Amino acid sequence: MKMSDGLSIGVLSERSGVNIETIRYYEKIGVMPAPARRASGYRIYEAEHVRRLHFIRRGRELGFSLDELRGLLHLVDGHSYTCGEVHALTVGHIRDIRQKIADLRRLERVMSDMAAQCTADQVPECPIIDALFEMRPAGGAR
Repeated sequence: MKMSDGLSIGVLSERSGVNIETIRYYEKIGVMPAPARRASGYRIYEAEHVRRLHFIRRGRELGFSLDELRGLLHLVDGHSYTCGEVHALTVGHIRDIRQKIADLRRLERVMSDMAAQCTADQVPECPIIDALFEMRPAGGAR
C-alpha cells in the first residue's frame, strides 16, 4: 500500500509498534486525531498518524501520563508551544518520578523488614501474612 493511499490500522500498528486496540483507544480519548474514512468505513491513516503514535509511545516509555501527553500534544497541535512550557511540564514530570522513587524505596524497606522476620519454616504462622492482615491507617506502611 502506498503512503498516498493511506494506511490501514494494521499497517499503522506495525509501523508504530502500537497495538490496534490501543490506537482505537487513543482515538476515543482524543489523543489521536480521528482519521479519514474510506467509503467502506475503514479508517485511512497518514504518515502524521505514525509520527504521532511514535511520540505517544516514546512519551509513555518515559513515564508521561496520557494527560501529560495530551497537554504536550495540545501545545504542539496549536503550534504555540515554547521551550519554556515544555520544560515546565518536564520538570513537573521529573518531580513526580522522584516522588515515585521515594515511595518505591519506602515500599522496599517495608517489604524487606517483613521478609527479614520470616523464618521460611513449615509452620502455619507467617509474619508476612500476619503483617498483611494488620490494620493500619491509610499510608501507615510508609
